[in-house]
Amino acid sequence: MTATTTPTSPNAPRRTAPAPILTRRALLAGSAAVTAATALTACGKKGGDDANTITVLTHDDFNLPEDLLAAFQKDSGLTVSISKSGSGGELANQLVLTKDAPLGDAFFGVDNSFISRLAASGVVDPASTITLPAGAEDYLVDGAAAIAPIDFGEVALNYDVAYLTDHGLTPPASFEDLTKPENKGLAVLINPSTSTTGLCFLLATIAHFGEDGFADYWKRLVANGAKIVEGWTAAYSVDFSAGEGRGAYPIVLSYSSSPAATVSADGTTSTTASVPATAFRQIEYAGVLAGAKNPSGAKAFIEWLLTKDVQTAIPDSMYMYPVSAEATLSPAMTTFGALSASPLALDPAAIADKRETWLAAWTEAVGQ
Repeated sequence: MTATTTPTSPNAPRRTAPAPILTRRALLAGSAAVTAATALTACGKKGGDDANTITVLTHDDFNLPEDLLAAFQKDSGLTVSISKSGSGGELANQLVLTKDAPLGDAFFGVDNSFISRLAASGVVDPASTITLPAGAEDYLVDGAAAIAPIDFGEVALNYDVAYLTDHGLTPPASFEDLTKPENKGLAVLINPSTSTTGLCFLLATIAHFGEDGFADYWKRLVANGAKIVEGWTAAYSVDFSAGEGRGAYPIVLSYSSSPAATVSADGTTSTTASVPATAFRQIEYAGVLAGAKNPSGAKAFIEWLLTKDVQTAIPDSMYMYPVSAEATLSPAMTTFGALSASPLALDPAAIADKRETWLAAWTEAVGQ
């Protein structure tokens, strides 16, 4: 969730620019989405100083259709101020540091790699339980409905279909394939210390290789020429051969949904593909902040995020998947952004307990 530009097609006419729905990792200047609404309301008073105002703290990639937010404000009588705080990890840190004097009423966008820290730190109001749609209960943290799952995605390796075909290379199908001689110098990955996307991939390698084996795997990746950059933008939009930078690396760390943004003009093929065996499930949460000045308004906003219309808009606005079983997906997402049948996962509590230890082991393994 650190990227800011849309991947485009480098080899026209074989490739076309992706649809403008890749806004989660590509917030475009002049976007007619919630960013416009944010500009109108961000100067409001923080923390919901009256019963008709709420402040929502979120990451930089929060983005929903302007008309939906306008309708919510009209129907609810609330003025929504969106305050963005960098990446999901930066948001989590801010929420913990300011928990005794919260800067807003609700948060959205802390994922399963950080959510247990919020729960343990008393950031969330446990009395503000959220009414969940069917399907969302599968993503609860310790069964607590005060921390509401809103959407989910899968961090996974992607590859440039045409590049590999033109060079007679077999597409990677596993983590292990990145360490094979024929894939030397072909992969660009992301630093888990600076990116939640990179952190999710680190967690994926831990889930796959175990705590005793993941560091050795990263050593082998570096020895095989894998490049490690600071964020998704540098990886996908600069170094990836199918990104707008037309870089030198045909294998990149991105999302299972990314190939849905690189479809052909007729919608029948995609120039990129994901590697399902490397997919790690990333879940984003929202909650009412303990000490919020307008907890009822904050709860109403979070429950609005779980309505059918908003859940259906999430894939095309933030490029994540809805948690509601009632929501629908676009044909591109259904055909080219399919989820893994068995995504990797780790217990959020274990992540919170061992995250820093794992990051230290990673740093030592890759020499950074």
